[in-house]
Amino acid sequence: MMKEYHKIQSIFKRDEKTHKFIDGNYSIPEFEYLQNNQWEMTEKIDGTNIRIGWIPEVGINIGGRTDNAQIPPFLQTRLHEMFSPLLMQSVFPEKSVILFGGGYGARIQKGGGNYIPNGCDFILFDVLIGDWWLQRKDVVDIASRLRINVVPVIGYGTIRDAIKITCAGMKSTFGDFIAEGLVLKPVVPLFARGGARIITKVKHRDF
Repeated sequence: MMKEYHKIQSIFKRDEKTHKFIDGNYSIPEFEYLQNNQWEMTEKIDGTNIRIGWIPEVGINIGGRTDNAQIPPFLQTRLHEMFSPLLMQSVFPEKSVILFGGGYGARIQKGGGNYIPNGCDFILFDVLIGDWWLQRKDVVDIASRLRINVVPVIGYGTIRDAIKITCAGMKSTFGDFIAEGLVLKPVVPLFARGGARIITKVKHRDF
């Protein structure tokens, strides 16, 4: 079985009635402790989670967010076009790897056509080799070698900086529409006591 992508914890707890964020009421203590540190901000793409697994002696395994998730046939076709065994073997001749990303575009989520009006694609946001999450520069390098897109970095700053950008209605890098939000990772990768990654998200609609 291919490892599933972890849950990305929202930054704040939510109001039980409105389901909106309670500004300043952090969902976990680690976010509050690190709020003034520098975070890497990438645009959150409104798509469907995709996993691309590769084991040299076995081959490619393409899956959704979970093992039971269904991938639309048109997206499945596109993914098989993008990730051939020959290409994966050339980039990862001896290493097993899982590429985590999103399928996005027309007919994927309500606003998918804003990204790609007449098609679909895959965009990379994380790479796991063994138990190691690769750093941004290595993720970008792998995306380049695989000739695929990688989620764009919007900037670096504090959690409050990210909230300000998101609340203002940040324009997406993909077109003239408001981005879904931001995904935040500490500039120096960190983990909580239980081993979970410190990673969070801020969506425009949450405020």
